[in-house]
Parts: sequence; C-alpha cells; structure tokens
Amino acid sequence: MHPGPWALRSRRVVRPDAPVGPATVLIEGGRIRDVLAGDGVALPPDMPVVDAGDSVVSPGLVDSHVHVNEPGRTDWEGFTTATRAAAAGGVTTLVDMPLNCIPVTTRRAALEEKLRATAGQLWVDVGFWGGVVPGNAGELGGLAEAGALGCKAFLVHSGIDEFPNATEADLRAAMPKLRDAGLPLLAHAELDIDQAGTLGGFLEPPATTPLGRADPRRYAGYLRSRPAAWEDAAVALLIRLSRETGCAVHVVHLSSAASLPQIARAKDEGLPFTVETCPHYLCLEAEAIPDGATEFKCAPPIRERENREALWRGLAGGVIDLVVTDHSPCTPALKGRERGDFVAAWGGISSLQLGLPAIWTEARRRGHGLTDLATWMGARPAALAGLGRRKGRIAPGLDADLVIWNPEAEVSVDAQQLYFRHKLSPYLGQRLLGRVEKTLLRGQLVYDGDHHAGRPIGAPLLGRDTRT
Repeated sequence: MHPGPWALRSRRVVRPDAPVGPATVLIEGGRIRDVLAGDGVALPPDMPVVDAGDSVVSPGLVDSHVHVNEPGRTDWEGFTTATRAAAAGGVTTLVDMPLNCIPVTTRRAALEEKLRATAGQLWVDVGFWGGVVPGNAGELGGLAEAGALGCKAFLVHSGIDEFPNATEADLRAAMPKLRDAGLPLLAHAELDIDQAGTLGGFLEPPATTPLGRADPRRYAGYLRSRPAAWEDAAVALLIRLSRETGCAVHVVHLSSAASLPQIARAKDEGLPFTVETCPHYLCLEAEAIPDGATEFKCAPPIRERENREALWRGLAGGVIDLVVTDHSPCTPALKGRERGDFVAAWGGISSLQLGLPAIWTEARRRGHGLTDLATWMGARPAALAGLGRRKGRIAPGLDADLVIWNPEAEVSVDAQQLYFRHKLSPYLGQRLLGRVEKTLLRGQLVYDGDHHAGRPIGAPLLGRDTRT
C-alpha cells in the first residue's frame, strides 16, 4: 500500500500467544518488521499510518486444500478466478491439489507445466501438492526437488481415471520416499468394499441398500453409499503405516467423528499424524439437505447433525488440527443441479471465498474466538505446508499477509459477489457473519471492499520453508 515502511493499527489485532487487542503492525519490504502492542504507539512523524479502527486485523488465511484444475480443466476453475476468490475471502495463500488438472501432478514435468500456467494469474501466493499413484514412487524425489510441499494419495477412486487410488503396497513404496524428503503424505481416507480385502480386511459390508437401486435424487441414499466405516478403516490403516514408516501423515477432509478416538490415541502416541476438516462438515448437516440438491454432494459426504457437533468437539480439543475449504468446483453441467442426480453429479463443494464467514458464524455460536479462527485457518495450515515461518501469523519476520474484516457484519451470500468461476454453492442465500474489508499480500492491497485493487502479484511457493 506504501512504497516504504508504513504502519497498520487496529483496536483488535489477532496475535499468537497474546489476547486480541490494540496493536500497531509495522510493515517494510513486504514483511512484518515489528508488532507494537497497545494504544497510542509513538511512530516517526513521516511514517504513513492506516488506522483500521475497530475492524479486526488477522493473519491472512492459508487454505491448504484447493482444486484449481489448471491446466487442462480451466472450464471448471483456473488460477485467476480461484486466486481472486481467495483474496476476496481473506485467503492469502492456497495450496493446489494434484488432480483434476491435465496432466495430473504426479511427475516433475507435470508440476513444471503447472508452474508455467500460473504466469501473470496469481492474486495470492500459491503452493502445490504432488500426487501418489500406483507405480510413481520413483517420481516423488523429483517432485520434492521441483518444490512440491507434500504428496497426496487417494485410498478410493478419485473420480479422475488419470489419478488412480493407491493400495497399501503403493503407500509402503511411497511413504519412505516422502519421509526421507521431509514431506508429508496427504490422504483421502476412505476404503471401499473392494479395497477392504486387499488392505487388511478392515471393512464389513454396510447393511444398506446399494445406491444403484435407490432413488438417485435422495440425499439419504448417497449418504448411505459412503458410510463412516469407510473413513474409520482408512484412518486405521494410515495410523499403522505412519507408525511403521515414520512418515508424517495428514488426513484430508475428515467427516467421520467416529474416527476421533483412534486419531487421539495416535497423537498421544507421538505419531506425526494430523487431520483437517472442512466448513461443509462443520456448518451443514445431512438432515437439512433437500433431495436433488447436488450442490451439497462431496466425498466423504456431509453427515448428520450429531456427527457435526462431535467434529466441533474434536476441533476444540485439538484432535482435529485445522480447517480448510476443499474447494472442488466443476461445470454446472457436471454438477447436474437440474437433474438432481446424486449418482451422476460431480462431488465437490465450492466455498473458497466463504470459509471465513462460514466457520466464524458457527464458531462464534459455540463460544470460540478470533484467535481460534486464526489458528485453525492460518497458523496450522501454514505449518502443514511447511510455510509456518513465513505465513499464518502476525509476528516479526513473517510476510505481511493480513486480512482486515468486520466479524459483526452480516453477509448475504449472493452469486453476483462470488469470484470463483461457477457460482454454484450450498451457501447461496445464507446469511453469515464476517465481512472481509481488505486483504493484503506481502503488504500490497489485493482486495478492497466490493472490488479488487492492484494487480496479480502472487508467485508460486516452491519447497518448504527451512529458515530458522
């Protein structure tokens, strides 16, 4: 916002290990030079000052689970639309998933092609996960060298034939490679019936009517088709493999609260095991999903109200580490809202711009505060991606990635105000708390009120930050 050193002050600054209160953030060269607590901080008379008043100044959010889909499927989403939506939602760093793009990011050459596709398109900082698929263990070192922040595997069909699911043998080949490279394995933790036999027989067939024989418009049928036991079995396998290999494991988009006890035991054991959940699992509930409303379809599915409340308890107790959106858009035709067919519809929730107000609305209702939000959606996702010394907190030496927002302001979710490519989301029409006023990336304004400011200024984030 200013070429030289400048100051941003507010009566509500969210700092790590300190109460929310008045402070002045000194910014120079795109980084936070210092944070001065209290009112009336004396500054040099020639230093520009921006006073945010009662608006909250929080660290920019880090969304470590986003499907941008470029190159190859930019009719689903793309770097320009995704990163502009991120900026409008207070997200200053996102990490892109390795599937849905063409080619999938399972080889170094594919990552390099994706990097070329970002040129001139990034409104926020973007990092990249690589992928683990059958037979590519030998590629993981090259992905690490090219800057991948970790690698993701599916334990069930990904929905994309080019990104097949990994078996236990594939994971055993990949995890030592990732461990030696200092990278985590991210895992979509579901095991279907067919895989159960090859991965240790963790699963008993659920006593449900197969989806193919049910009304495909009924959400209840889709929910039964992916039971919580699928997640619980996959989590058990991942805990065992983490114990055996020493590889850090991160479970993406946990929806089954039944897995929380075994996750808590793994953490108590000291295993490098972390877990995320998503706004749709914390804010929505199966009982309220209308039949035919395919904008609610995702995998794992949104479960019942009681399960949702148990997830909140797991988050509050530290068993769940972080909250990210899993923004997974597609074209309206693939989502199939007109047909309302849960079998045929693509599974994924569009919410990149809406994570902050969605989570804040529910968190505040349950007595959680601004520091909790910044931890769940800033500091911990940054740490997962190896960017914790640079992103996710308001502290000296870190990037000046900041969001100025009003937590008391009500936001009506209107399609005309959304920046991601296709305006189809289960949050449309909802009234949420938390209006983003300004977003700063390395001290530069990338979002201002109802319009964007500045220009694309982000750059790929390659490799984990090893600064001491």
